[in-house]
Amino acid sequence: MARFRTRLAPSPTGSLHLGNARTFLINWWMARQAGGQVVLRLEDLDQSRVKPDLAERARLDLEWLGLTSDEGPLLQSERVDLYERAFADLQNRKLLFPCVCSRKEVAAASAPHAEDEGPRYPGTCRGRFADARQARLSSGREPCWRFRVEPGEVCFRDRFLGQQRADPHAKGGDFVVRSPDGTFSYQLAVTVDDALMEISEVVRGDDLVSSTPRQLLLYQALGHAPPRFTHLPLVLDEAGRRMAKRHGDTELFELRARGIDPREVIALLAKLSGIPRVGRRARAEELIDRFRLERVPREPVRTGPLPWAGQREPGT
Repeated sequence: MARFRTRLAPSPTGSLHLGNARTFLINWWMARQAGGQVVLRLEDLDQSRVKPDLAERARLDLEWLGLTSDEGPLLQSERVDLYERAFADLQNRKLLFPCVCSRKEVAAASAPHAEDEGPRYPGTCRGRFADARQARLSSGREPCWRFRVEPGEVCFRDRFLGQQRADPHAKGGDFVVRSPDGTFSYQLAVTVDDALMEISEVVRGDDLVSSTPRQLLLYQALGHAPPRFTHLPLVLDEAGRRMAKRHGDTELFELRARGIDPREVIALLAKLSGIPRVGRRARAEELIDRFRLERVPREPVRTGPLPWAGQREPGT
């Protein structure tokens, strides 16, 4: 059996919050239970959205919680040559095509019921241009590149959700792997990274479950064996809202700055992960043997009143 190897992959486009932390903690517990390895990868590929100080902030946040890594931090921005090679491989095998449709045009040509990640691409530019040069000359626009998605179900067994099946052609259609400015998409970058880093387990929020069929198509096209996937329900704030990266009481950086004891944070996250009889404070390593994936709540969970709410920063 392949070794257990997973990754913590924060994106430095905003501060980490309690929802991110619970997913990373469960990821870390699963790896440590299996005697596996944890890779820290910073997904900083979209430089238009990356904030320079947030990569280091994310690393310090995880260190503060005690979530040590065995490798990294590795930066996606330093791995662009690997994405270039994968892109060229797909391009040479005619699995990609140039597309000059704007988002507005795609939305106007699609059915009214859009998916979470946007409306379905209707195939407008499939077979329309011989190459990128012709696309530019014909439209006056720099094209993006889309992966050809043929009709048919993609199935996989999720460790938490069970058997999953979806038809990416019907739901989203041909998807973008490279934008007009040359930036590689999340779908392509994470697939290449996870394959070349020999990641055996992908543990993430269930808001990304719809990405999995597309990534599985890329794994197959690039000739790589896919990892196992575990998609977890999200953590909501006390009011039942999806966690955001701007709420001070749930933002890890703010909690660190206020001098909150990280053991209080770990204890709360442990309770939200289904571990019984956790006290007010706990360390991540103390709970490794007590974590059970089957005990994680099946539905999104609310934080409830936060134990540190109202606590002031030292010296104020």
